[in-house]
Amino acid sequence: MMVEASSTETYQLRGSTLVWYQGGNVVESGPADPEREPLEAARDPAGNGEPGPAGEPASCRAREVLQRVGDKWSMYVIDLLGRGTMRFTELHRGIDGITARMLTVTLRGLERDGIVTRTIHPVIPPRVEYTLTPMGRTLLDTIGQLVTWADSHLNEIDAARAAYDARHHAG
Repeated sequence: MMVEASSTETYQLRGSTLVWYQGGNVVESGPADPEREPLEAARDPAGNGEPGPAGEPASCRAREVLQRVGDKWSMYVIDLLGRGTMRFTELHRGIDGITARMLTVTLRGLERDGIVTRTIHPVIPPRVEYTLTPMGRTLLDTIGQLVTWADSHLNEIDAARAAYDARHHAG
């Protein structure tokens, strides 16, 4: 039996096990209990009022947010917008290798999560600007530290990759 809760969440009863899917991925499974709602049963597989480690709502939601802000393109966008408000073309030129479509998708996701604000100025042609929200600005220190770490360890990473490739391609 399959029960669709939304376009991204589905519950499937497999024997006596309820499986919760989100976006096509198995999020949690546990014993089905006809007395409980599917979402509650999937997030509380033991049925004792304690969420399961992988099904804990906060950790699932945090993982979703971390996937957004931890995405390489999102990190570049946040880092660039940390310098100030920018137009789409400025962002596109400032991020080497990103396609216009990927930048659009990334900006929409960041806007949806409240990290970026999109402002459309009513002029001809329309001028669209992006800026970090106050919450988005709180990410700057963390992302800046990651960028600094990556820059300062490039030579070590290159050496580690070369050594790994030599070991794994030699035999």
